[in-house]
Amino acid sequence: MNIVTKIALGALTLLFIGTSPVSAQEETTDLANGAQLWADTCMRCHNARPPSDLTMRAWSFSMNHMRVRAGLTGEETRDILAFIRASKTENDKQ
Repeated sequence: MNIVTKIALGALTLLFIGTSPVSAQEETTDLANGAQLWADTCMRCHNARPPSDLTMRAWSFSMNHMRVRAGLTGEETRDILAFIRASKTENDKQ
């Protein structure tokens, strides 16, 4: 990866942190759509991680990263994150 690409990815990451899907709590999410997107989109490139693998905060960071990598829209990102959060058990909600 060349330096220009690294700088561009860094700038995009900073841009998306400011518009984090986590801060958009007032927007509605679709858990069924999130589950379908998680199954279809995430497993295109890698095995899906169980929700218990990461903390809530780590999932937020991961979803911001994957939003850029997978070309997800804000709505898709929010739906997947809402599905992951709803799938976490009481013992691993952090």
